[in-house]
Amino acid sequence: MRKIEKDIVVVGAGPAGSMTAKWAAQGGADVLMIEKRQEIGSPVRCAEGISKHWVEEVGITVNNKWVAREVRGAKIKSPSGHTFLVDEKNAGNEVGWVVDRVLFDKALAADAARAGTEIMVKTSATSLIWENGKIAGVRAQTYGEPIEIRAKCVVGADGYESQVGRWAGIDTSLKADDIDTCYQYRLTGIDYDPDYCEFTLGSAAPGGYVWIFPKDEDTANVGIGVQLSKVKHPADPKMYLDKFIAKRPGLKKGQPLEAVAGAVSICAPLDSVSMDNLVLVGDAARMIDPITGGGISIGCIAGMCAGKVLAKGVKANDLSMNTLQEYETMWRDRLENKQWRNWMAKEKLTTLSDETLDKIVHTFSQYGVEKLSVQDLLAVIKRHHPELVKEFEELI
Repeated sequence: MRKIEKDIVVVGAGPAGSMTAKWAAQGGADVLMIEKRQEIGSPVRCAEGISKHWVEEVGITVNNKWVAREVRGAKIKSPSGHTFLVDEKNAGNEVGWVVDRVLFDKALAADAARAGTEIMVKTSATSLIWENGKIAGVRAQTYGEPIEIRAKCVVGADGYESQVGRWAGIDTSLKADDIDTCYQYRLTGIDYDPDYCEFTLGSAAPGGYVWIFPKDEDTANVGIGVQLSKVKHPADPKMYLDKFIAKRPGLKKGQPLEAVAGAVSICAPLDSVSMDNLVLVGDAARMIDPITGGGISIGCIAGMCAGKVLAKGVKANDLSMNTLQEYETMWRDRLENKQWRNWMAKEKLTTLSDETLDKIVHTFSQYGVEKLSVQDLLAVIKRHHPELVKEFEELI
């Protein structure tokens, strides 16, 4: 069996994996990133929206090749049609650019390669290598050939269905209330406002929302997320989305260019995403905004934190938790509080009736908010409809 020796092996070449690989390689580590698919970034399982404010921080150079559409903001719609309009500056994690994820993911992987990362596609991890009770790398298949990749640390960046964490014994299991099952069309030939993303709340998407993310003047990603605990049949998300589209003449006349389905975690932060010689990042670590289901920015920021710490660990020849605890501290200081707050808010929001959601969105449209954060939104509701926020007091 062929053997490869590296400092770090990253399993998965999505945004979180590429960002981890880039920052580790920039710091002097010898890094290999493997991707099970034959093409990085494809197939797309994402609405493709990102905000702008974090991109420079993690060292991404904006390229118009992967920016499909720059949007002005978002329209948040209540079940009866009340609309709260927010601009890009305060619209949250998913508004600013709609990207081409195939090109975006390739660009991030190319950045990792330029930093010194070796990349292998069509290479699937099959198990962890354990020696003397410690993780020592991964076994994999590359183009049908079994290989051993020996490494001082394994990075699990293998997405929602992550096996790396499970193999290591890290509990990444999810309750039905903490999963959204999603379905999305790319529709063309539609009439809509291509300058704004759109989010529709309520019974049109039980426990989730319907989204419209512009790709160009007459083409958009139109999708839905439904809380798994509210799904009675596997085809329900598609059924709800088809019903929504049928009620919108501008969408109804559109034609699908593609359809994708998948699931996303909407859970609270995990107790731990690290152990001796192993870390998890991105979707594999359940690093997702529980309200929006968005995770590109969170995964990239956490990946940068992981990469920096891994590079330090390689130099010190110590990739035990003595070193990796710094990664836990860094990403939690930056991201954990918001993830917890948004998960608590999600737990409440998914129980609200259409009537209550109408009141809330109508209140926002009348009075506005300075910033689209859970805390600021609830403060506005408390001022004008205090009876609606009794259960949310601890979040204000």
